[in-house]
Amino acid sequence: MQRRDRPQALGRCLALATGVGVLAACAPADRGSIWDPYEAENRAVHAANRSLDALVFGGGDGKGVGAVPAPLRTGVVNLARNLDQPLAVANNLMQFRLGDAAHNTVRFLLNSTLGLMGVLDIAKDLGLEPRPTDFGETLFVWGVPEGAYVELPLFGPSTERDALGLIVDKALNPMRFVLPRELGPAATTLGFAGLLGARAEAGDLVADILGESADSYAQIRLLYLQNRRFRLGDTGFAADFDPYEDPYAE
Repeated sequence: MQRRDRPQALGRCLALATGVGVLAACAPADRGSIWDPYEAENRAVHAANRSLDALVFGGGDGKGVGAVPAPLRTGVVNLARNLDQPLAVANNLMQFRLGDAAHNTVRFLLNSTLGLMGVLDIAKDLGLEPRPTDFGETLFVWGVPEGAYVELPLFGPSTERDALGLIVDKALNPMRFVLPRELGPAATTLGFAGLLGARAEAGDLVADILGESADSYAQIRLLYLQNRRFRLGDTGFAADFDPYEDPYAE
């Protein structure tokens, strides 16, 4: 992307965020704890994601990415997360959480210098634990409703609000404006490598759900929604819902 085109891209993304936010505000709020109107499509995507997961990770049998030595995986994940720290700081500022913005800025500076660009999480060793955030959380702070549950290709479980947040985060990551254009493909590749590494770190849990659950789609949906809502502090939803219960039942 040429630098002169970036303000136009920013404008388009903000317009998209505003438009989808208005549409999400019209979403039904009285359909129970799970709103999944796209369940048929989501299950099709889930099946494809499950097949891809088995191909890449060997179905939990130690092959594929899961066979990469843990220290190497950890280094790649740390590096990818460190490059996302400026994005976290930008979201902290948009959420008016100045303390978190300062915290994540210090983490980025420490890891980018003493931590070899983030390969080593020196900040965590010094007691500065990660405080991850994203534009989906920013939209939550701004009052945008969750919207329907969706499962995204490659990225997995999400909601309409978080899916929009993912698009905006990828388009407006400050590192895209700082890194030379020639490094763009390398940064994108590193981002996907970090995603794979994070999935490998959760290997046993995900493998158990995908391989042993009677309905892995419902279990993944439940875990994602509960964990996401808990992390956001969204208390407007019941915490004890049954993933197998029909959310539209009277």
